Amino acid sequence: MNHLRFLKYFDEVARVGSIRQAAESLHVAPSAVNRRIQDLEDELGVPLFERLPRGMRLTAAGELFVQYVRGRASALEEVRSEIEELQGLRRGSVKLVASQALAPEFMPQLVADFRRTHPLVDFHVHIGDHVQALRALRAFETDFVLVFNLTHEPDLQVVAQFEQRLVATMHRSHPLAQRAGGVRLRECMDYPLVLPNREAGGRKLLERYLMRSSVKLRAVVESNSFEFLHGCLQHGHAISFQIAIGAVHKSGQIVAREITDRQFPSGHLVLAHLRGRQLPVIAHAFMAAVMSSLEEASPKLE
Repeated sequence: MNHLRFLKYFDEVARVGSIRQAAESLHVAPSAVNRRIQDLEDELGVPLFERLPRGMRLTAAGELFVQYVRGRASALEEVRSEIEELQGLRRGSVKLVASQALAPEFMPQLVADFRRTHPLVDFHVHIGDHVQALRALRAFETDFVLVFNLTHEPDLQVVAQFEQRLVATMHRSHPLAQRAGGVRLRECMDYPLVLPNREAGGRKLLERYLMRSSVKLRAVVESNSFEFLHGCLQHGHAISFQIAIGAVHKSGQIVAREITDRQFPSGHLVLAHLRGRQLPVIAHAFMAAVMSSLEEASPKLE
């Protein structure tokens, strides 16, 4: 639809009164904008702008034509909206299972961003581990899952994987938080450890690594609730471990430090759905938003 783009060039010049400013706004060369306006004037047989020393001003014909252009743009938007309705991009439900690390900030922000452009879509988000994710997929209780270190099963279609490192988390007043850079696991063992239970993907990753090490874990608190563990970090200089995307909170009270031990492993957030299942169009659209957001995400360690 190149002709629509050319009409947009005209409308932008009419709006700002300058070919140069319009070109900057549209990220094209001024010569391209000027050429398309001249093409329109040649086709219509009348000048659409007065060329003034300090810019461009619509002629009487230009005033009529800009109303046509803006009315056409509005009508096109209505048609696009109707097409989206037919495709299911405005209405419907999205059902997913997500890891606990995504629950405090990443997933709520993503859902809010998506609903700004799809306000009639509702979400059913279950926070769970890889076992619950597989069960929900196989029972057709969810459209797709985004779970840390999900096992690749024959009946799963893996859409994408995103590397995530495990980091040490602590209250910002913790002695290790005052140090720039990362920490070693052995240093963490000098403080009380509050850990996810043994079914959590991050805990399994940590314990597999420590099987080859002389460092031993001794948790003073274990829990299946990351929210509870974060609360524990505010007392007694405790330390926990979590994947990076869920480690740093906007409150600024919980901070993360990279683990600097050699060959310390990382895992993956896995985006997957049941192989062969036809998903709703709106679920595909939200999966695309998930992938885009995770590709851009680069959690900073404070």
